[in-house]
Order: sequence, then structure tokens, then C-alpha cells
Amino acid sequence: MRCLLGRESRRTAIPRGLNDSQSKRWCEKLYEAKSATLLLYGRALGLSHSEAEDVLQDTFAALLGMGSEPENPEHYGLRAFRNRALNYRRSVWRRIRREFESQRWFEKSREEGHRERRAMDCLKTLPIEQREVIVLKIWHEHTFDAIARVLDLSPNTVAGRYRYGLLKLKACMKGDTYAEFTGEETAIVGPASSFT
Repeated sequence: MRCLLGRESRRTAIPRGLNDSQSKRWCEKLYEAKSATLLLYGRALGLSHSEAEDVLQDTFAALLGMGSEPENPEHYGLRAFRNRALNYRRSVWRRIRREFESQRWFEKSREEGHRERRAMDCLKTLPIEQREVIVLKIWHEHTFDAIARVLDLSPNTVAGRYRYGLLKLKACMKGDTYAEFTGEETAIVGPASSFT
């Protein structure tokens, strides 16, 4: 966070009665609480680790430039990060780099076992819409309603993406294809309402 508090952010207007550190405290708390999950979310959106870090830095630099705290800082920060990440992905040169990096979607860890690696490999095969919802639901711990507001979708659409994404993950983990799933096996995951 300190790198974001450089000369650029000091030029912004500070509301009367607040000093610089008081006006930025909300942003620092948000960064400390959500930076790791935002990086993972950036990876789910198809960015490399370094690209996700760049987008995170740009997002928080912009948040620091705001004159006051938004009504819902967590939601505002997530939307700001998502918009910047999607804009970042649109670049042709970055798209080419992303293709080369996609084979290392998650950074490998020494503690990571075979099942964790398999789960990560399966997660990156999902369509980005399903992968995005799964990351927001599991790692960000958002409800379907909250995810729907972030993505401008209905909660039912979000729940469907989550349910079908989990089915595909389960099939992939078993080594099956999604088309090979029977109705009996899908009942294990349950209806969308059980995920809220």
C-alpha cells in the first residue's frame, strides 16, 4: 500500500476536517482485506499474475485519488478492479502475452498436492463466465445477489453459472467430460438455491 501513497495521490483534494492519512484509511483497510482475493479474481478473468498485480495497483491508485469513501467500498473496489481488468484484457498485445502465460494460470506452490493442481487445471478450463462466478462465490464469499450486482446479471443467471461450473469441475476432477454426467450424479451438487 505504501507504494500507492506516492506523490500522485498527495495532489488530490482532501475533504475539510480530515488529514491525508484519515482520508485514505478506508482504502488501506480495503487493500489489506481484499488485495489477495482481487489478484485471484484477476487470474480468473484471464490475467497473468503480473497483469493482475498491475491492475490492482492501478485500481487502488485511482481509489486513493477519490475525494471521499464510497458508500460501499468493497463493492465499489471490486467493480473498479473488474472494469480495469476487462479493459486491460482487450489489448491485442496483452492478449498474445496472456495466451503464453495461460499454461501457468496459478503459480505453483511447494505445498500444493496433486488434487490441488488438478483442481486448478480444471478451473482454468471453465468458460470465463463460470470461473468468474466460482471465484467470487468461494474465495470472495459473496452471495449470488452480490455477484449479480457486480456483474449486472440476475441472481438466477449467476446461480446457474455457479452450478454448471461446479458440475464441470466435478466431472473434470473425476476425469469425465461434462457431457458424460448423468442426472443421478448431478443431484449430488443440488439445486442452485442450496448455494446461497
